[in-house]
Amino acid sequence: MAATPGSSSCLVGPVPFKDSIRSFAPAEEYADIITDMPAITVRAGHLMRQWQGAWLPHRRVPGVLSFQRRFTPRPDDVLLASPPKCGTTWLKALSFATMARAAYPPGDGDHPLLRLNPHDCVPLVDSLFSAGQETKLDALPSPRLMNTHVHHSLLPPSVAHSPGCKIVYVCREPKDMLVSLWHFYKSSETTDGSTYTFSDLFENACEGKHSNGPIWDHILGYWPASQATPGRVLFLRYEEMLRDPIDNVRELARFLGVPSTVTEEAAGLLEDIVKLCNIETLRASPAFPHTSFFAKGVAGDWVNHMTPEMAQRFNAIVEEKLHGSGLFLKS
Repeated sequence: MAATPGSSSCLVGPVPFKDSIRSFAPAEEYADIITDMPAITVRAGHLMRQWQGAWLPHRRVPGVLSFQRRFTPRPDDVLLASPPKCGTTWLKALSFATMARAAYPPGDGDHPLLRLNPHDCVPLVDSLFSAGQETKLDALPSPRLMNTHVHHSLLPPSVAHSPGCKIVYVCREPKDMLVSLWHFYKSSETTDGSTYTFSDLFENACEGKHSNGPIWDHILGYWPASQATPGRVLFLRYEEMLRDPIDNVRELARFLGVPSTVTEEAAGLLEDIVKLCNIETLRASPAFPHTSFFAKGVAGDWVNHMTPEMAQRFNAIVEEKLHGSGLFLKS
């Protein structure tokens, strides 16, 4: 088991972020820059602003700016990147269970993922920097495991061009992403009189005006980076992870520099990780009162929300945007 947080001399990461040392330093910054950014309201009380071509939730903008300017990577950092609602929670769980398996064997009954939400184990740097709490990252032992929703173009240059820091990116069939985002909106909706409909979300998405959109720009940032530097950027597809989770965990472990051994595989390590991080297992955990992190977790749910005409229209937009990239996202 990992050492108790606080005994930094022998602490080895990753450790659950919620168990790490906390230090708060909230701050308000960048007000003048943010005020000048283009803005739209996509649903009642929810403002988005455009920064360097990306549409960001207003509450996240200070964090993105601060992340760009202040973040200092360590050579063994791992950053999990994704558009929202594309398998982020699952990827966090799989990555944490894989990297921390020496301290926390996935078959143990007291594994952190059985008592903590994966978001408590792997911090969202966008949120930390938004709250002025980035010093919490300094307390984490190496290797640090973090995640972000920002476009590749918005990453700090120190991350995008660091020879050591690794990035694991996961994307999802865009129509399913929209449906999952819609489920998330509905589950977190308050009685604010909002009349924001799925059709509204769809129309905004067709224009690229959704959370951390446009989706095609998000994908087209990380895809070529994975092709140019496959040792630094691993590009995953949610649907392929669903079809063959064992092989994807094996590839994830190899990429992260902790490949599974013949002995570990014979003992069922990969199966234990997949079972521990199974969507139903995580959803059943008492750490998951907010089930919107997992809607259905399946591929193809878009057919229950989109007309054939809507699907055809969105497919055409995405295919046009991805044309020439060598990437095809199966519907």
